[in-house]
Amino acid sequence: MPTTRRDFVKNVSVASAGLLMTTPSNLFAALPAKSKVRLGIIGTGFRGEGHLALALRRADVEIAAICDVDDRMLARAKNIIDKSGKPMPKVFTGSNYAYRDLLATKDLDGVIIATPWEWHAPMILEALSAGIKYVATEVILGITLQDHWDVVKAAEANKAHVMMLENVCYRRDVLAVLNMVRQGMFGEILHLQGGYQHDLRGVKFNGGASPDNGTVPGAEFGDKAFSEAHWRTNHSLHRNGDLYPTHGVGPVAMMVDINRGNRFMSLSSFSTKTRGLHNYIVKEGGESHPNAKVRFKLGDIVTTQIHCTNGETILLQHDTNNPRPYSLGFRVQGTNGLWMDVANSIYVEGVSKDDEWDSADQWLKKYDHPLWQRWSKETEGAGHGGMDFFVLHGFVEAIKRGTNTPMNVYDAATWSAITPLSEASIEAGFQTVEFPDFTSGQWMYRKNDFALGDEF
Repeated sequence: MPTTRRDFVKNVSVASAGLLMTTPSNLFAALPAKSKVRLGIIGTGFRGEGHLALALRRADVEIAAICDVDDRMLARAKNIIDKSGKPMPKVFTGSNYAYRDLLATKDLDGVIIATPWEWHAPMILEALSAGIKYVATEVILGITLQDHWDVVKAAEANKAHVMMLENVCYRRDVLAVLNMVRQGMFGEILHLQGGYQHDLRGVKFNGGASPDNGTVPGAEFGDKAFSEAHWRTNHSLHRNGDLYPTHGVGPVAMMVDINRGNRFMSLSSFSTKTRGLHNYIVKEGGESHPNAKVRFKLGDIVTTQIHCTNGETILLQHDTNNPRPYSLGFRVQGTNGLWMDVANSIYVEGVSKDDEWDSADQWLKKYDHPLWQRWSKETEGAGHGGMDFFVLHGFVEAIKRGTNTPMNVYDAATWSAITPLSEASIEAGFQTVEFPDFTSGQWMYRKNDFALGDEF
C-alpha cells in the first residue's frame, strides 16, 4: 500500500519523538510566574486606546509607560487613565523614535505595539533586543517577506514570545464553528474561505477631523489627513496585494491545524482593475480636487488561493475600496456539511432538512465555545463585540504564567506573510509562489492547543 503524506507525517512524528525538546511548543523557556504585569503601550491611537482601556480594567496589570507622537491622542489616553483612577505612567513623545526610551523602561514585562504597519517589525525587533520577552503587535507583522523572517529568527534567538493581536480568532461564532469542526460535525474539512470585505473609503480619506468630533468624510489622505488616513492610504497608492489577510485567514488556519500538523504550501493571487478610490475622491472632493489625479495601485478586489499540505484549499478576498456591507466572508466546508457566515447558515447532512439551510443561530448556541461561556461577562464593553478582551487576556495570562502565548510568532508570520507573497504573485502575472515554512519543519510535530477549553 502506498504511503500517504498524512501517514508520512505521522511516522516521522513518532520516529522523531526525541526532537520534541526543540519544537516550537517547547522552544521558548518557561519564565517565572507573576501576579501582576507591567505593560508598555506604543501607539495610543484608536487601537492602542482600546487596549489601554481594557488593560486599565484589570487589577493584574500596571500600565508602566505609553508612547505616541500625536499630542491629541496622548491627551485622550491620559484622560482615560485619569478616569480609571490608576497612576499616570511614564509618557514618551517628541519624535518618531521616542519608543526607544519606552523600551528602556525598567522591569517591563510586556509591550503592546499599535502603530502604523510599517513600524511593527522594527519596533518588535528593538523590543526583543531590549530584552522584553513578551511582545504583542497589532496586525500586520511586517511589510516585506524579510521582515517576517527577521522577527521569527529574533524571537527564537531571544527565546521570546511575539503574539499578533488577531481578535477575529476569538469571534463568538468563529469559536463555535471551531468547536463544531473539532467535534467532526462537518466531517473532514475540504475548503475554507475568509477575507476582509469592508468599505474603508471613509477611513482612507478624511478632512483632518478632530478625534473628539469624529471622522469627517473627505478626499484627503497623507499629511492633511487624520488617524489611519494619514498613513494607511499610502499602502493603497503604492502596493497591489492582499494588504490585510489575517482577519480572514487566522480563524480558518486554526480550523485546519496550520503550523500544527499542516501548513500552507503555495499561493496565487489575482487583482481587479482599480476604480473605487478615485471614484470616492471625485464624489467627495470633485473632479478638480488635486487627489483626483492620483493613480492608486491596489486592485479593488484581490483574490488569493492557498493550497495546504493536507489537501485543503483556502480562498481569501480583500475588498475595501467600494461600497458594501461589512463581511469577512467565512465559509467552512467539509465532507458532511458547511457553515457560511454571510447567509448565517449551516447545513449538516443527516441532521438538516434535505436541500434546506438551517439558521446558524441554533447551531452556534448549541456549540458555543467554553471560552465565551466562561468569560462572556468580562467581554462586556470590550471592542469588536468582545473579541478584544480575549486577545489582551490571552497575552496577559501568558505573561503571568510564564507560558506560550495563545497565538505565537509562527502564526503571526505565516498569516501576515500572505501580503508580500500576494504582491509577488500579482507582480509576476498571477503566478503561483511557494509558501515559506517559518517553523523550519517543526509544524510536523506540534499539536493544536489553541482554545481547547475555557483557559488560555
